[in-house]
Amino acid sequence: MQIKYLIGITAVAMLGMSQPVMSQDPSAEEEKTEGWTGSGELGYVQTSGNTDTSALNLALNFVYEEDKWRHTLGATALRSEKDGELDAERYTFGAQSDFKLTDRSYLFGALRYDADKFAPYDPVSTLTAGYGYTIVDNGVHYLLGEIGVGYRHQEEAVTGETSDDAIARGRLDYRWAVSDNTELANLFLVESGADNTFLQNDTSLTVAVNSKFAVKAAFQWRHNTDLPPGAVDDTDTQFTTNLVYNF
Repeated sequence: MQIKYLIGITAVAMLGMSQPVMSQDPSAEEEKTEGWTGSGELGYVQTSGNTDTSALNLALNFVYEEDKWRHTLGATALRSEKDGELDAERYTFGAQSDFKLTDRSYLFGALRYDADKFAPYDPVSTLTAGYGYTIVDNGVHYLLGEIGVGYRHQEEAVTGETSDDAIARGRLDYRWAVSDNTELANLFLVESGADNTFLQNDTSLTVAVNSKFAVKAAFQWRHNTDLPPGAVDDTDTQFTTNLVYNF
């Protein structure tokens, strides 16, 4: 499995390096467009032989921009089997609305729903509100930070017991335009409450083939600091290689 991951990362990186490097002008500003934009991702892997495996992952992301508001919707689905046995099944949904105070700052309200059959908590729902600020945006590097508070409802996967608690939420979104068609991104999320602290980090390398299609290799790390009774693993990792369509 490690060889497959290495091949995926190497292929995406080589495709990006084969393209000309962008003119990295820090003063250049990205065009601001209003209305709907979005992307869809699809990845599928099947192997046979000594071990039969299959994995399917999907992702959809939509953004609506207008003068004072920005609305974001996202959903993912992951399902994999090994020798006929299900070994991963996860569905997520997220929605966020931002009210722009200035070109760099905004107030937000966010909803996150996470259903993971193999996680210690299943499902988990959070509702948060807070403040966001674009720390860096120079056409090459982009860094956004958010901080907020909210409410979490979660169910223990083994016992079925539920708990509700107040949480603090933090998010960092970093992107680096490596070249005119290659982007390295890292998204970090933390939701901390009295019962548990959840952390998730997503690192990805995306290479655009043209204005519509791209290839993306991504690594996700998820961690719960406090496990409920009967749970074994506090950390999950996931590697994907997807075809991306922008619309």
